[in-house]
Amino acid sequence: MTDIDLDELRDELSEFAQPTKAAGRSPREERVIAGFEEIQRFVEQHGRVPQHGEDRDIFERLYAVRLDRLKALPECRVILEPLDNQGLLSASPVVPASDEEIELDTLAEELKGAAGEASITELRHVRSSTDKRAAEEIAQRDRCEDFERFKPLFAAVERDLATGVRTSRPIVRDAGFLKADITQGQFFIVGGQMAYVAEVGELERAPNGETDARLRVIYSNGTQSNLLRRSLQRALYKDDAGRRITEPEAGPLFAGTADDGDLESGTIYVLRSHSDHPLVAEHRELIHKIGVTGGSVEARISGAANDPTYLLAGVDIVATYKLFNINRAKLEAVLHRVFSSARLDIAMEDRFGKPVQAREWFLVPLSAIDEAVERVRDGTIVGYTYDPTSAQLRTIGRPDPD
Repeated sequence: MTDIDLDELRDELSEFAQPTKAAGRSPREERVIAGFEEIQRFVEQHGRVPQHGEDRDIFERLYAVRLDRLKALPECRVILEPLDNQGLLSASPVVPASDEEIELDTLAEELKGAAGEASITELRHVRSSTDKRAAEEIAQRDRCEDFERFKPLFAAVERDLATGVRTSRPIVRDAGFLKADITQGQFFIVGGQMAYVAEVGELERAPNGETDARLRVIYSNGTQSNLLRRSLQRALYKDDAGRRITEPEAGPLFAGTADDGDLESGTIYVLRSHSDHPLVAEHRELIHKIGVTGGSVEARISGAANDPTYLLAGVDIVATYKLFNINRAKLEAVLHRVFSSARLDIAMEDRFGKPVQAREWFLVPLSAIDEAVERVRDGTIVGYTYDPTSAQLRTIGRPDPD
C-alpha cells in the first residue's frame, strides 16, 4: 500500500473539486469519462464486468484494473456516478483486486486519447475465411512446459502497460512491418493473448524465394507455438486488435520540464523494520521497504509503530537517494515492478482488527537496490527486473537458462 500525503493529494485532485463547473470539464475529466465508457461498452458486449485472472485476455485485465481504481477514487466516482446506468461503481465493494498500484495521474495517462478513434479493443466477431485461416496459423499451440520461466515477464509487461512505461501500437501495413524482422524478446498482442518471441531459429528459404525463420512464441495463457515468422506477421495483420508492445522508455519518468503530475524532486528511501514478525526477525538484514516521497523521510515514518503498512513497528532509514525531474508515482511503480518477484506477503491487523496488506516490503539485499537506483539515474531501469535466484538485476526478455 502506498502512503498518501493528504496535502499533496488535495493539490493533485484540485481540478476535480467542481466536476459540474460552467466552463466545462477538464481534459483529465474527459479522459476519465472516456475510459469509463470503454468499460461500459465491454459490459454491453459481454454481459459482465471485466474480470481479473490469468485466463482472461490482456484487454479485459486492464479494464478490470481501471474499474478498480475508478471505484477507489472518490473524485472519479463523483464524475462517473451520473453516467453509471449499469451500476458498475456500486456492483461490489471497493477492494483492491490486482497487484497494479495506479495513481490518478497514471490512470489519466492510460486513458489518454480514449475518446478518439474506435477503441483498439473492439474485437470483430464476424471474420472472412482469409481472416480465419490467418488465425488458424497461430492456433496450433502446445502447453509450455517451462512457462514459469516466462510468467514473470508477462506480469512485468502488464504492469508496464498499466503504468505507461510501455505502450501498445497498432500494426500498420505501410510501415514495412512485413519486411522487418520479428526479433527475439519482442512482445505482441494477437488473438486476445500477449505473445512473447522467445527464440528465433535459423534462416530458411520459403517457397516464394524469400527468407523465413521458425519462431518459438510463448503466450500469456501458458501455451506455445513454433510457427514461421511470416505466419505471425500475417496473423497480426489479420487481427483487428493485433498490437505491437513497445520497448520500455524512461522518458515519462525523467521529464526535463515539469508537466502535470511531475515533481521537481523526490527521494527514494529504503527502510528496515524492528518488527518481531518471525519472517522479518529471521531475515531482518535482507527485508527492506522501498518507497518514493517528495517530502521528509523522517516525517513520513514518524507514525510507523502505529501503522500496519510499516508492520506496526519502528523502522531504520538505511538509505536515501535524491533525484530531480521525476514523476514520483511512476518511479515508485517501476521500482516495485522491478522487485515484484521478491515482494513479501505480509498482512498486519489495523486498530479495528482488519487485516492490511503491507505491499512495499521486499526480500532483497541493499546492493541490489543500489544497483536499481543507478539504473534509475542512467535511465535504463525500465529494462530490468530482479532475479531472486541470483539476487541480482537482469535484463527483461532474456530468461536465465535452466
